Amino acid sequence: MDAEAIAIQEEMPPVVEATKTVKKVKEPVKSQEDSIMELPGVGAATAEKLISSGYDDLMSIGVATPGQLVAVSGVTESTARKIIKSARDSLDMGFISGTDVMAKRDAVLKITTGVPAFDEMLGGGFETGCITECFGQYGSGKTQIAHVLAVNTLIAHPDSTIIYIDTENTFRPERITQFAKANKLDPDETLAHIKVAKAYNTDHQMLLAEKVEELIKKGDDVKLVIVDSLTAHFRAEFVGRGTLAERQQKLNKHMHVLSKIADMYNLSVYVTNQVMSKPDQFFGDPTEAIGGHIVGHNSTFRIYLRRGKKGTRVAKLIDAPNMPDAECVFNVVEGGLEEA
Repeated sequence: MDAEAIAIQEEMPPVVEATKTVKKVKEPVKSQEDSIMELPGVGAATAEKLISSGYDDLMSIGVATPGQLVAVSGVTESTARKIIKSARDSLDMGFISGTDVMAKRDAVLKITTGVPAFDEMLGGGFETGCITECFGQYGSGKTQIAHVLAVNTLIAHPDSTIIYIDTENTFRPERITQFAKANKLDPDETLAHIKVAKAYNTDHQMLLAEKVEELIKKGDDVKLVIVDSLTAHFRAEFVGRGTLAERQQKLNKHMHVLSKIADMYNLSVYVTNQVMSKPDQFFGDPTEAIGGHIVGHNSTFRIYLRRGKKGTRVAKLIDAPNMPDAECVFNVVEGGLEEA
């Protein structure tokens, strides 16, 4: 190397590795409100209306219908369709593998009835993540099961919250107290974890179901939602064949809300249902549940309750995705339910 080259090299500043001087700048995390405002046709005012109505993330907007967004935000139907399409495009709403489904199933909880045969019939108890319907005549034990499930949920999850939507004035704190004492729980503390709301018509009942999600977002660990009974108000308000289509559409929407919160928040929804008699049926049991196929298709588990011999109750599983038809016999006693 000649003298000129050595001189030039000595004058050059030392090389510093770029990796040591470059600092990573963290990108600011977008809030849900910012993400919603990036949707086409959504400004600050529209975003505020959507969020206040419960559409506070891209998923809730992506699974909404144009009519729902029009009703809560006041945008046109074409704009609502663009908003929904953009939200769906921003989400990974594709298929998942059976392995992923199995992993999700591992998170499913079982709420015991206290009757081993009853639990075995349901594969371990009342499942979370779905709707379980019990239908039968008055005095068949539907409401007793509701009270038992509320107490047994609090035994397994002491800090959880139970939501009881009462449409027929059937909730009795005295019965909860009896069950709590039988299981050595503090009755006052048990009742404090049960939130009861009386529904006075179908619109009120549907609104209460929608408010459950708000309670969860505020911090309540809801594990069980009870609707007792599901169809009483629908049956009273919609009379005659001329109103049947409207009633079924409204009932379908109500059950979709219940099914959605059950799946999204891994909670159990227990609904009781009234029955009617079919006078044209000459053979077999003429008893049939109210609500027809709408209730049947939206309920994951369906249980028919009836009175048995010597004051017993009979529970018959008539529909389940993974369990065979079966039945069990149990007694309703002061401390809860027991095997007959």
